[in-house]
Amino acid sequence: MEASPELPTSITSLIFPTSSYTNFSKTLSSLKRATLCITNRLRSIEEDSRFVHRIAELYNLPLVANERCGSWYISPERKAGSAYFKSTDGHQGQWGFSKRRLNLHILEIIEDFNGYASNPTASTGNKLITLKDSCIIVDSTRRGKRMPDALSKTIPIWCVVINMLLFPQQAKAHLLHTPPDVIAQSEHAQIEARLKSFLDDAKAIQFDLEPLRLKLKKPLLLFWITQDSALPKIPLKNGQYHPIICCTASRRVDGTDGSEGGYIQGAGDDSEEWSQGLTPEIFWRNKAQLLGTPKEVVPNLIRNLQEVNSMVYSIAESSLISPTKLLHVGRLAGAMGLGDARFNYIIACEHRTQRLDMEERDRNQRVLYLPCDKGKLGSRALRKQLPHLESFMSSILSNNTDPTILFTCSTGLDLAVGAALAVLCLHVDEEGRLRRVPVDSAVIDKIYIRRRLSWITTSKPEANPSRSTLQSVNSFLMQRP
Repeated sequence: MEASPELPTSITSLIFPTSSYTNFSKTLSSLKRATLCITNRLRSIEEDSRFVHRIAELYNLPLVANERCGSWYISPERKAGSAYFKSTDGHQGQWGFSKRRLNLHILEIIEDFNGYASNPTASTGNKLITLKDSCIIVDSTRRGKRMPDALSKTIPIWCVVINMLLFPQQAKAHLLHTPPDVIAQSEHAQIEARLKSFLDDAKAIQFDLEPLRLKLKKPLLLFWITQDSALPKIPLKNGQYHPIICCTASRRVDGTDGSEGGYIQGAGDDSEEWSQGLTPEIFWRNKAQLLGTPKEVVPNLIRNLQEVNSMVYSIAESSLISPTKLLHVGRLAGAMGLGDARFNYIIACEHRTQRLDMEERDRNQRVLYLPCDKGKLGSRALRKQLPHLESFMSSILSNNTDPTILFTCSTGLDLAVGAALAVLCLHVDEEGRLRRVPVDSAVIDKIYIRRRLSWITTSKPEANPSRSTLQSVNSFLMQRP
């Protein structure tokens, strides 16, 4: 009888045919796609949203979504607003105070909130806590992290800079606070060492601090909540500061994406990669239908819901750019149906053929079309179109010193902002008044442009000009003769 061949004693000593590797890899990829399907994402979002709403009920506070992820976890009726704190401003070694995203509108939400008139006891069984002059900022992050960098580092940097600006005499308010169980002492110390430079960056914008001091009469102080943590001890007599609660919506998953029975940590993150056009608004409006539909049919349902949503006619509201009294920015839908009485002129960053119903106004030379596509191509095209905008502004200001002007594009958030920024830099003085003679080129630098951009982002917090758009505007303004 022949001796049995030696059996392998470890996994590494196993030898598979080459085809087995390929099949095994395909199987793993298929399992991962099945786990990360849109149905599992939406169910995970719905599960985490219940936690977020319980926290809101417990503290009796408004919810603020840190975009773009946060809105998935908040029902529209409980959403008080949006914040725009980028995780990249909190990444290791890249810490910073955003000069584009000032988020000053959050101060209005905090100061204006005086507690809901009535609210049932939280379903957790805890005693209802009522805080005033506060809010909860909601965000999430993907597998492997306890908390998104936006909540653990970007917002703490923002808070301490705001405190240093508005309360220069209160030294305690200038201390950096980060979650100690998330941020190592060494990283905390490195961020702390840069606070002076962050403050200098904020001061360089030269925005008016007095209106902010009227809105915020106490310093900001941060607290953090996750599904795995105990509720923070927030003194009910919070008379010395405004508490801001940073809430991480998702619970932490330490294993693989398929290790939690279909649950996906941070399911709402990077939605452009998985949502197939579904938005938080459409999801919450049709939540029961989406969650009750077999997963293989959900993509078709989403397409149908998108079509129905696109048929709902709504006029987008434009936003006045303060401190001006005459310049507005908004979506193209905002220019339609509003009549001639509201705007004397419309600057439309799009191709003329896309809005044939505006041709009559075009013939009257009251609409300037700046032909631009969407995305980076549109941003590059804007650079070539801005000289036409300068000529148009000089022409209308020679005849009318107080024209009301609407800047529009398909979203009202990108190209329209770029066109408005160019006009703010060239034809608007520090008090927000239009001027016939353009500003001297020698006056315009990056700090000057950044200050004017802060007018737009403060007046319209959701404005989100792309880097390409801002580069086009900067290039045009700083290369003028």
